[in-house]
Amino acid sequence: MFGIGMGGVPSFMARAANSYKIDRLYKKKKILVTIFQRGAMDGLMAVTPFTDPYLQAARPTLFMSAVKDQKGSPLIDLDGKFGLHPAMKAFYPFFTERRLAIVHGIGSPNNTRSHFDAQDYMESGTPFTKGTSSGWLNRAVGLLGHDGTPFRAVSFTSSMPRSFYGDNPSVAINNLSDFAIQAKGNRVVANMAAKSFEELYDQTASGLLKETGKESFDAVKMLQKTDVRNYKPANNANYPNSPLGVSLKQIAQLIKMDVGLEVAFAESAGWDTHFNQGAENGVFARNVADLSNSIVAFWNDLAAYQDEVTIMTMTEFGRTVRQNGTGGTDHGRASCNFILGNDVAGGIIHGNIQPLAVENLEDGRDLPVTTDFRSVFSEVADTHLLINKDAVLFPGWTGNKIGVMMSDRNG
Repeated sequence: MFGIGMGGVPSFMARAANSYKIDRLYKKKKILVTIFQRGAMDGLMAVTPFTDPYLQAARPTLFMSAVKDQKGSPLIDLDGKFGLHPAMKAFYPFFTERRLAIVHGIGSPNNTRSHFDAQDYMESGTPFTKGTSSGWLNRAVGLLGHDGTPFRAVSFTSSMPRSFYGDNPSVAINNLSDFAIQAKGNRVVANMAAKSFEELYDQTASGLLKETGKESFDAVKMLQKTDVRNYKPANNANYPNSPLGVSLKQIAQLIKMDVGLEVAFAESAGWDTHFNQGAENGVFARNVADLSNSIVAFWNDLAAYQDEVTIMTMTEFGRTVRQNGTGGTDHGRASCNFILGNDVAGGIIHGNIQPLAVENLEDGRDLPVTTDFRSVFSEVADTHLLINKDAVLFPGWTGNKIGVMMSDRNG
């Protein structure tokens, strides 16, 4: 996050003004896009081990199969064992092309079933330490090892997410057409509409800033020169008109503006499916359709940038193996996540899931966590962003990577 500097100009922009040259602002760099699915996605419904008889018995109205019968086969068979939810069919071509990887049984080693605590632990990256002052993505930004622009780390949220807390500059943008930078703590909002930005610039007291800083502000002013409201995605990409779809569309715009974006954050809500979860249709189906369709539209829109971009989802925990009495699932332990990119070891269901018999479940009810989320997050960051300081990125963690990334494909 950032403080406010001289003349009302955010201090990180003042520093940027003295550090960046115009030719350095627009250099292509690797970009990590993260999506937090808040509410705890049911990984067993998104990617179902459809040959497991215990799961079928535990979910009499929620279970779907990829085995053809008189009713058809709603699930999309991925590997003879796991089936993709039919509402996520947009993901299937990327799985077959080995661009999409799925990690199953992923979660936190902390067994809390509190949304608030589990999200805090995952975003801080310290699952057994409360009160960690920084988020793992903020630490990742600090480990990039090169200068960045004021748009290096951007969250498309109304307030700064826990993942971006810390000393390294990051901005929260609610909407590009009404660009605002929000600071946590003193709740200062510096409106960056074209006129007000010029006013902030003109009010700056530092002569050196005025003489050398205008180049760095060009990146900011590009946002006002671009008709973001009438943006036309490339390749007929069709973004859902949802909060996630809108966020990813705007992230795509920032990437195409070449303003130095390297780490982006977006959110997807509504995954707390205690009631009437639905199977082939219903609230869960609508959520996974929005997730997959938004990501695929974003990927198609960025055809010229795909080698630079990797997308990773995360969710705080999964749902119970057994459905409840109201047609939903309650707070559980492990879930699954999705990673899309040209440097991903795709076309594979990574992780380890045992048969879902009661004796194999955590507390006799939940899919156990067999892959620590830090194993995956660190590998994605290490390989894609070329970060190799896991002790700093995830303090106290000494685990192993699982091979979800292909380092030889990283440029």
